[in-house]
Amino acid sequence: MVSRQEYRDAMARLGAAVNVITTASPSRPGQRQERCGFTASAVCSVTDDPPTLLVCMNRSSQRHATFARNGILCVNVLSAHQEALSNLFASSDHAADDAFAQAEWTTLATGAPVLDGAVVSFDCRIAQATDVGTHTVFFCEVEGIRTGPSHEGLIYFGRGYHKIIKLP
Repeated sequence: MVSRQEYRDAMARLGAAVNVITTASPSRPGQRQERCGFTASAVCSVTDDPPTLLVCMNRSSQRHATFARNGILCVNVLSAHQEALSNLFASSDHAADDAFAQAEWTTLATGAPVLDGAVVSFDCRIAQATDVGTHTVFFCEVEGIRTGPSHEGLIYFGRGYHKIIKLP
């Protein structure tokens, strides 16, 4: 049997893109739109027909119910210069308004916040959610994509951030 710590140590050797996952409640006249987000590296492509990716989220997160209720999310793949934003959204102490105030945001098809300057953003509708262990795996159909100007990515490997630069 593999121990939890042995598994976590091994996973630290699996580099992954750093993403800020965002959602927003539907806009209603007279009501303030609720936005929230979290940092995740557990994101990957599932299929290109229909375009679908998965996002894993810990069910114990205070933000979990909001994502499940809203049914939409945006995977914002961070560029090399957005490490501070990753740390802000990774903190459970942050107020959503404070975190969102540190960057510029727009929307695409679903209304989920799309980060200006992200390497790429995948605007998604949650098609299915499956609980596995401590996490929910959201299967997300991509409704819109926006590519950014940066070709320098940010990955998490060996319990630390590393910048990835595309060579000519």
